[in-house]
Amino acid sequence: MTTAISDLEVSIDEIPERKRISEYRLMWNAFRRDPLALLSIFILFVFILGAIFAPFLTPYPEQGLGDPNILEKFSPPSLQHPLGTDYLGRDVTARILYGGRSSLAIGFLVVFVAVIIGVPLGAISGFYGGWIDNLIMRITDIFLAFPPLLLAIALAAALGSNFINTMIAISFTWWPWYARLVRSQTLSLRERSFIEAARSIGVPDWKIITTHVLPNVMTPVMVQATMDLGSAILIGAAVSFIGLGVQPPTADWGTMISVGRIYFLERPWYAGSAGIAIFLVVLAFNLLGDAVRDAADPRTRRAVDIGR
Repeated sequence: MTTAISDLEVSIDEIPERKRISEYRLMWNAFRRDPLALLSIFILFVFILGAIFAPFLTPYPEQGLGDPNILEKFSPPSLQHPLGTDYLGRDVTARILYGGRSSLAIGFLVVFVAVIIGVPLGAISGFYGGWIDNLIMRITDIFLAFPPLLLAIALAAALGSNFINTMIAISFTWWPWYARLVRSQTLSLRERSFIEAARSIGVPDWKIITTHVLPNVMTPVMVQATMDLGSAILIGAAVSFIGLGVQPPTADWGTMISVGRIYFLERPWYAGSAGIAIFLVVLAFNLLGDAVRDAADPRTRRAVDIGR
């Protein structure tokens, strides 16, 4: 009897796992056939590598870190300074590369923290229901009652202006969306036959959630997270734009636009370069999110296969 139960538990574990592996393989095959997806990967690859290897990609790493060079203040674009210099004579290319570190880091960390908080809460809420569900959902409703940007600005102002506080402030506005998304997925999953079978043989709730529920809700979470990265970078840039985010002399695209707008008509290369960087990165994340969403949709995959 014990052996039969053990074999049943193994089969329950293996079937959803095999299905997920097959699903991810189909998603990857559809994804790599999308030219816009490949373009978005290329753009993000360039910016991420530029941020990581910034000290080696510019002859002015000290200016990227904030050291002034007043003698070359507001030099126009040239071979020596391809994107010109700023109001302190610092090379704008170096500032863009170093600014990508803070801007991209905020986007990735905000979404990561939001997923870490929201996904478990949503799974617990949907799996147990009752007063636990009501408590968690009412807390999420409180956060969702405020516009995300307004709440992020208020939290950043209360916590203080620096990189860590900006990340924390934006993360607090983001996790409720993941909690609601995962809860809705979990509500449908908990009535499925493999969940009922696992319960019937005495599998603990925590193991059902971690082994069966969470892996099966990660595809929509992955799609949502990919699309949220661009929005998180925009929110981070907006907070920095009003002076509540990353503080000088640390390079940040939002801060560069804030300062550069004063000189935009006469010297547009400063704010314009940072604006184009934000535009390209956010566009790439949006294209990537659309591609991941289409790849995760079986109907879209079938339409693409028929078209081929």
